Amino acid sequence: MKYQKEIHDYLEKHQKEMLAVLSDLISVRSVQGEAREYAPFGTEPAKALEKMLDYAQKYGFQTENLDYYAGSADLNQMPPALGILAHLDVVPEGEGWSHDPYQMIYEPESDKLYGRGSSDDKGPAVASLFAMKAVRDLQIPMKSGVRLIFGTNEENGSEDLEYYMKHRTLPPMVFTPDGDYPVINLEKGMCRLKLSAEFTDNQTHVIKLKAGDVINAVPAHASAILKNISFKTVQQTVHDLQKCYPVEIPETEIDLDHNFVTIYVNGESAHASTPEKGRNALTFLLEILDALHFENQQGEIIHQLSALYPYGETDGKSCQISANDDISGALTLVCSVLEMDANKLTAYNDIRFPVCCHGEAIISKMQEMLSPVTCEAILCDEPHYTDKNSAFVQTLLKIYENTTGLKGECLAIGGGTYVHHIEGGVAFGATFPDTDVHMHGADEFIKLKHLMLDAEMIALAVTELCGA
Repeated sequence: MKYQKEIHDYLEKHQKEMLAVLSDLISVRSVQGEAREYAPFGTEPAKALEKMLDYAQKYGFQTENLDYYAGSADLNQMPPALGILAHLDVVPEGEGWSHDPYQMIYEPESDKLYGRGSSDDKGPAVASLFAMKAVRDLQIPMKSGVRLIFGTNEENGSEDLEYYMKHRTLPPMVFTPDGDYPVINLEKGMCRLKLSAEFTDNQTHVIKLKAGDVINAVPAHASAILKNISFKTVQQTVHDLQKCYPVEIPETEIDLDHNFVTIYVNGESAHASTPEKGRNALTFLLEILDALHFENQQGEIIHQLSALYPYGETDGKSCQISANDDISGALTLVCSVLEMDANKLTAYNDIRFPVCCHGEAIISKMQEMLSPVTCEAILCDEPHYTDKNSAFVQTLLKIYENTTGLKGECLAIGGGTYVHHIEGGVAFGATFPDTDVHMHGADEFIKLKHLMLDAEMIALAVTELCGA
């Protein structure tokens, strides 16, 4: 590929400088904080943006800080035909790190660069900056401009991008290095539903039911505290139910304390886009409670939910919304969060649907099936699809194949990327196949060789798409 050797050699020569910039960015705990003047998402995301724009300006790029929502660096003075969209905010560090999450550490034996944001998305952002720097310093002739856009709120709703798109026009071609290689061109639609019901009959068996913490994950744990029922009855019911399942089921424990029976169900979490990889503790607990046959309003609602969300089902068949198509796969439905006490029930669903469906139709059917439980849509995003045969996508695939020696093909995912609301946008990297970078988890990392490949492929994308 033209200029590939020159770009490769340039990036190798500037590797230490690239790592120094990345280390500096990782040192900023750019987690969303309290909104302030000149810091709509908190002082730390604003600080990370300032640092990145300072580096871009130092390297000779024309920069803009758009009210600290986002910033940009332009390769040249020509109108940009290509936009590269990266983000500088990160999720909180959580627990379980083997070292300081905000100090970049390189482990030569594994070739891993550790640090929060190393892979999501500060590493790819720095790779993009140095890709443009390589094209600039090598004086590769260009026929159009390129704009590198830095966001600061991708992890918490992408209000940064929404603000940017209201005030600036995006280039006609946009990719984000905030997904997976080779190219993600299809993202399923998403519905999130809030369910609610109230109990007025004053007959209580379930004192408290709690399952799940986040909407977009299969709940790994669920528990229910019961009264007015014997320990032996619950024990026998669970025993009988466990014999009915040919598939792997969650572990269940039963405790008795002062005539209150507590059921603990321990399953296995999974992302809501791939619920089949998990074991839903909540839906199994509903099966147990339904088998106890409570004759009150709680029992009626439990029976209804157990029928609509049977354990092991992830395609929405029982809710009559199952769908599948060749390019985006099957619809997925997860009942992910539920709380119940003597007075009310509140629950949340996560639905990912293929391009053959429409969100409003799914919501309408769910409202019909759940009645009299109230069903309110709190999110409805239609699917995102970019034609895999477009010259833009095919160029990116060719670059990936040429550089890595691996097969270039388009991916369809159940999750959403930074370009979900950008017409024609795709994700190009930065996670390589069969590589778990511990994104959003402890000891997040990016391999040094992958960081260098990111920069090389992004530079080639710039030259192939916008070079003279």
